[in-house]
Amino acid sequence: MSLSEKEIREIVEALRRLTPAQQTWVRSAIHAFGAACQFDRASDSDVVTDAVLAFLGDRLLSHHAGSRQALSKDRFEFTFESALNASGIPAQLVKSRTNRGHDMTIRGIPVSLKTEAAANIKDESIHVSKWMELGRGEWKLPLLRDLFLEHMQSYDRIFTLRRLKDDGAKIRYELVEIPKKLLLEAENCELEVCADSRQKPRPGYGYVKDASGQLKYSLYFDGGTERKLQIKHLRKDLCKVHATWIFGSAPA
Repeated sequence: MSLSEKEIREIVEALRRLTPAQQTWVRSAIHAFGAACQFDRASDSDVVTDAVLAFLGDRLLSHHAGSRQALSKDRFEFTFESALNASGIPAQLVKSRTNRGHDMTIRGIPVSLKTEAAANIKDESIHVSKWMELGRGEWKLPLLRDLFLEHMQSYDRIFTLRRLKDDGAKIRYELVEIPKKLLLEAENCELEVCADSRQKPRPGYGYVKDASGQLKYSLYFDGGTERKLQIKHLRKDLCKVHATWIFGSAPA
């Protein structure tokens, strides 16, 4: 519903009371909303409705009106929650920001949320640089793999917001769902210790392949200071792209 003439006049009056710097920021945001953009959603998406698509797109536009950096994970989480609720889809973030399980519930279903925005991001493969912490317990790959499988008992769906490489002057984002069933195939992964590594404890891989021997994705048990699990080379064609957003470049 459009604003009334009275509401527009009130906004103009409020704008006059702002500082010059604040007025400049508002002008940038207004110009961002007027930029050429292309928002698309999968027609069968049960999470990204037309309203959610537009809400998230507008949030990305306003964010990049004042930043060249990708939308951070915490801002994505709050924006996604707001978009869903505003569109009539019940969603609630967990109260603890350090929860080791799910990040949000959508229609009562526990969901894990990830983001990806590395400079070397690849369109066709997904990399999650920190899926979970592996703790200070015994460092044996079968045990670490089982920790991953146990961790996934806390959520039923996984979504990642990816900022892809710019296409010329265009900023690109996509929301991808990683099937939990695909990740559960790690139960039968091929484990391999990086014997030549100087890291202590030594890192290792868990390779998940298809029937022809082609890699679907790999678990990387990072033995560095954080001792964390990464997901590498996850084929996007095995996942579902729920939505994409393409719009004008960030300010210089």
